[in-house]
Amino acid sequence: MSSIRQNRIEGVIQEELSTYFQRNAREICLGAMVSVTIVRVTSDLSLARIYLSVFAGPDKKEVLENIQQHSRKIRGEVGKRLKNMHKIPELLFYIDDSLDYAETIDKLLKD
Repeated sequence: MSSIRQNRIEGVIQEELSTYFQRNAREICLGAMVSVTIVRVTSDLSLARIYLSVFAGPDKKEVLENIQQHSRKIRGEVGKRLKNMHKIPELLFYIDDSLDYAETIDKLLKD
């Protein structure tokens, strides 16, 4: 069960990452549009799992690998924006395939 503090931190990290990916789409996201769908922070605030949806890009796995390679840089930039946090959580990025799954289910139901 998430605490109020965790929920606030998740929301702030989601906003900052969304802004960061918009500003650095060409370099970090390889020109793809990346949307931060879910952020989950552990109870000790040491780890953040970020789920991303990738649209209009070359390849989802390629974009994810590039983001993972730049995760230290991304964490540093987010840390600069979150000055009131004592420790910035480690960022782990994953592809959120829930939209693809929902689309598959929708197609099956239509047929």
